[in-house]
Amino acid sequence: MKKMIQRLVVASLVSATLLITVSCKKDDEKNGKVEKISNAIVLQWNEIAFKAFGGPLYQHSLQASRINAMMHLAMHDALNAIQPKYATHALTEKDKDADPVTAAATAAYNILLNEIPSSKSYLDSALSQSLLLIPAGAEKEKGLVLGKKAAEAIINNRLNDGSVGEDVVPVPPSTIPGVYQGVPPLAFIFAPHWKEVKPFGMQTNSQFRSLPQPSLNSITYSKDYNEVKQLGKLNSAVRTTDQTEYAKFWYEFSEAGWNRVARTAATNKNLNLLETARLFALVDMAMADAYIAGWESKIHYNFWRPYTAIKAGDIDGNNDTAPDATWEPAEPTPPIQDYPSTHSALGNAAATVLARILGDNTAFTMTSFTAVPAGSTRSFSAFSKAANENADSRVMAGLHFRFSCVAGQAMGTKIGNWMVDTRLRPL
Repeated sequence: MKKMIQRLVVASLVSATLLITVSCKKDDEKNGKVEKISNAIVLQWNEIAFKAFGGPLYQHSLQASRINAMMHLAMHDALNAIQPKYATHALTEKDKDADPVTAAATAAYNILLNEIPSSKSYLDSALSQSLLLIPAGAEKEKGLVLGKKAAEAIINNRLNDGSVGEDVVPVPPSTIPGVYQGVPPLAFIFAPHWKEVKPFGMQTNSQFRSLPQPSLNSITYSKDYNEVKQLGKLNSAVRTTDQTEYAKFWYEFSEAGWNRVARTAATNKNLNLLETARLFALVDMAMADAYIAGWESKIHYNFWRPYTAIKAGDIDGNNDTAPDATWEPAEPTPPIQDYPSTHSALGNAAATVLARILGDNTAFTMTSFTAVPAGSTRSFSAFSKAANENADSRVMAGLHFRFSCVAGQAMGTKIGNWMVDTRLRPL
């Protein structure tokens, strides 16, 4: 039954692409193979990747961001090899006669198969549906070859990239104020090796390292301590209903939520196939590098979470930070250091890329897998406004100090701008 449902889901995802591809064939011959084809195949494989990770229940957000970036770079390079318009990332070959939809789908498939071999049955079905209506012939065969080569180029580029390591690492005990301690129920450090993963676009992992956090006796620390203590508390009496709702709404993994934003925006803007492939490659490169840069800064500063700080307010040397031994955050705390907020960094990284390419004042409506009630939506008039709410949600959830969110947003903006300015540039 599960496999049957998966096949039906895949079929519904890809059928629109195939119909549009066939109807556009004559225009493609006249106006350019890639630029006049629907972007549906990119959007659909973005969703296929999400399901291959495990859907809403997947746990390794860092690996998901890495695989998303790899897949979309492979799709971009394959399409760009047919009709070169942008700088390539890894693939150097060209083939103007390859079928674009075949090349894009095959590139995505081979990346996901290499990275998530346990999903082979699902991926095989997805690829079969993607290629079902593509006429047999030389163009399709060339597309199969080109897509596989694009994937292989990305896979080879990421060999030994540092992404393999211990994901659950004990936290050394400490009584030093400000030093990170594990937060129940996830009282460990998650994937500390990620600080050394090879970046996709940054020059070094510490290129955008955050400036040091405020000192424990500073005015900023006192203010942000008391803000999260009041607003981020479980069952807070001062947090508004709307603040509680968006704390839950944005709680899902950033890469999942912001890929959904990108799908919505690419659809609303009617981007063509190559434009969409480039947009997703840049968005996902930016988010993958935001995780890497964020982990590098987090582990460098090793700063405690509000959960620990508020319970230990009597030992921080600050008379304005009264302790609360019973304090609990509104949402479970992720198992990694506080400073900076990578959730905020990913949001701004994605929003910056989207704003640079599509214009910031782009309205959109979206839902979230952690929205309460389920299926409820939120609407925004600009990517930057969504990113601001995304960052603010971490204070309302009791997970971060405000200064950590501010630092994360600054980091994400720098990474987003860096990607657009230096990667996949127009030829």
